[in-house]
Amino acid sequence: MHVHCLCLPVFDIGYQMQRISSATLYAYLQPSLSHTMHGHRLFFIRYFASQHRCRKSESIELVNKSYPTDDTTNITPNIISKLGKDLHNRKHHPINLIRQRIQEFFYRNYVGRTGNPLFAVFDNISPIVTLTQNFDNHLVPADHPSRHPKDSYYINRHYMLRSQTTCHTSDLIASGLDRFITVGDVYRRDTIDRTHYPVFHQMDVTRLYNSEELFQGSQHGLQLFDHSERDQHKQGVHSVDAVQLLSIDLKETLSSLALSLFGKDVKYRWVDCYFPFTHPSWELEIEYDGEWMEVLGAGILEQQILTNSGASAKVGWAFGLGLERLAMKLYNIPDVRLFWSEDAGFLSQFKVNDCHTPISYKKISKYPALAQDISFWLDDPEAYSSNDFYDLTRSVGGDLVEHVEIIDTFVHPKTGRTSHAYRVTYRHMNRNLTTEEINCVQEELRNRVEEESLGIVRK
Repeated sequence: MHVHCLCLPVFDIGYQMQRISSATLYAYLQPSLSHTMHGHRLFFIRYFASQHRCRKSESIELVNKSYPTDDTTNITPNIISKLGKDLHNRKHHPINLIRQRIQEFFYRNYVGRTGNPLFAVFDNISPIVTLTQNFDNHLVPADHPSRHPKDSYYINRHYMLRSQTTCHTSDLIASGLDRFITVGDVYRRDTIDRTHYPVFHQMDVTRLYNSEELFQGSQHGLQLFDHSERDQHKQGVHSVDAVQLLSIDLKETLSSLALSLFGKDVKYRWVDCYFPFTHPSWELEIEYDGEWMEVLGAGILEQQILTNSGASAKVGWAFGLGLERLAMKLYNIPDVRLFWSEDAGFLSQFKVNDCHTPISYKKISKYPALAQDISFWLDDPEAYSSNDFYDLTRSVGGDLVEHVEIIDTFVHPKTGRTSHAYRVTYRHMNRNLTTEEINCVQEELRNRVEEESLGIVRK
């Protein structure tokens, strides 16, 4: 392949500027507005290989394995570059420190008779999963928004990048485990700002009980199961006694975890919510810096998941949390992009021997932001999603892009055509950007909008 360099570096991986070409930058697959129906889902596809489109027979190499592409593929080069980074396993990284604190909480408080930890930890499971693992095994409805390619990254119609670490729960239960923790990177198409990134890290904890374990040998004839109507308080198959004990155990566990992370004086509250794989379900919120902050989601596992996984005689609870959200609050990290930084000034602040060491991130410097606007007429307003533009912007600008916001939607009164206007804010974490550099990035972005048929750029 012949490589023709751009006039400036446009891709910033780990904040180390790379001079690359548009040919290599878009060598893989990008989402588009051509579409087909598949079940309850609408999929979008556009192929790019070098400077021309791929055929459907072409494949994509991910984590040392080749996967065929098809009309559902929407994974981008920017996302591919994050596979295998495993920040949760990187020593002295803030994501790893938070993970250690939570893991040590369970190791310290939940031990067996021999002194060994009760919870097994899985932190190296591949993020490439089947759609069945990610959705069907955990009762995600066919029309749930998370299935749509506007929200998730598809490799093909059979495989995707996991959108939650919950996707491994069914398989681990089926393997015979009753208590386990899963940690890993997850992928979701999302907006662009200081708190959102298309790759982040989750921690899921699951605990199952049989009748003797839950009721601790009670002689009062307590039963796990019942045959009643499902309501807002419990699943129809569960007994009131089982749900009450599970709920108490779950909430006591999580309130103790919150106290461990945020201190004994932290205020917290439970908020009823909905998850496809648990019922009843709650979110735990804590008061932090005068505001209520969601920390995690939790609930009683849907019995159908246990039955399908070969554990029909057991009941259980589960919860999941985002590690970046906790790290940003606990360490006062202002921008989610910093987690991907290779800058020694950032990483050295987390080089501690004890994960419980109090750390408050100190800004090395504050470089000014540069913002430019772009507007374009949409080719297909009904099929278009702003996440299409956000993904494209990250592919072109990499981690130079700090924030993208839609600032105007206009419908022409005569033609009925729809136009979107976005403001793209750029900021380098380690140096000043020049207007000339950003002009070149913005020009590339305008070209890509038209090349990928998102729309026609307004001059």
